[in-house]
Amino acid sequence: MMDIDTSRLKEHCDLLCRTTRPAESSELEEARRYVIRELAASGWEVERHPFQAQDSLLTTFSGQNLIARHPGLSAPDKPQFCIGAHLDTRPETPGADDNTSAVATLLELGRLLPLFQDSDWKWGVELVAFDLEENGMLGGAEHAQFHRGQQTDLRGMVSLEMLGYCDPTPGSQTLPKELVGLYPDTGDFIAVVGNQNSTALIETFQAGLQKVTGLPVEALQVPENGEMLQATRLSDHSPFWDAGYPALMITDTSFLRNPHYHQPTDTVDTLDFEFLTKVAQGSLEAAKQILHSGY
Repeated sequence: MMDIDTSRLKEHCDLLCRTTRPAESSELEEARRYVIRELAASGWEVERHPFQAQDSLLTTFSGQNLIARHPGLSAPDKPQFCIGAHLDTRPETPGADDNTSAVATLLELGRLLPLFQDSDWKWGVELVAFDLEENGMLGGAEHAQFHRGQQTDLRGMVSLEMLGYCDPTPGSQTLPKELVGLYPDTGDFIAVVGNQNSTALIETFQAGLQKVTGLPVEALQVPENGEMLQATRLSDHSPFWDAGYPALMITDTSFLRNPHYHQPTDTVDTLDFEFLTKVAQGSLEAAKQILHSGY
């Protein structure tokens, strides 16, 4: 098994968390350049996709998604799959878990997936670093509409959203009242969240994560597009739900577990790198399965 490198995950997190990375900031642009360099070193061709979008208060922001494609993995004549993570942070936090833990995982997937490329793989893949997630999933919305406009044969997407916080203390996991008693109250699992159109994708990704010894995995399928459980919509997968695509959020459950969410204390020293490594390895196994056989 070609393993995720824990030291690389930590290095990515250390470097990206030296500053905050809010919308339209020079620090965010520096982080973009870092992501581009890392993916390019692994053979990916990265396209900057600039856009403008309005948040819920009708404030206009300028954003820039990074779309990475690999010559051996992104065959345009095959069905496509998208794996993404948002690069921006809130202004008040370095965002170690939200969402640097996921960006580090995305970079490790970018390093390792080309080592497994096979002409028999049924699907192609793109990796995306989304912008303006913290302003209302605007980067995800832009990219979902981009694929709609291009009429891409996009079979699904996965949003990596906060992957590195683990608390094995009983009672450390809170739950929406609708889910109390249905899921564990210990915050040591990774969650796979999909909607009514994502049944097969949920099952396939969950199976990939479950290949990793010692990683508890829980899955949740919400009716329709998650409107009745708004916490399930808080990442870049939800615009893909709204556009009719199968999509997932892979998450450590964010504020339902992590007390440092959107705080200055969301720092690298609060991450559990053993847990993050397992989640990244499981995500790699799931991605390999999807690209090899679909779902």
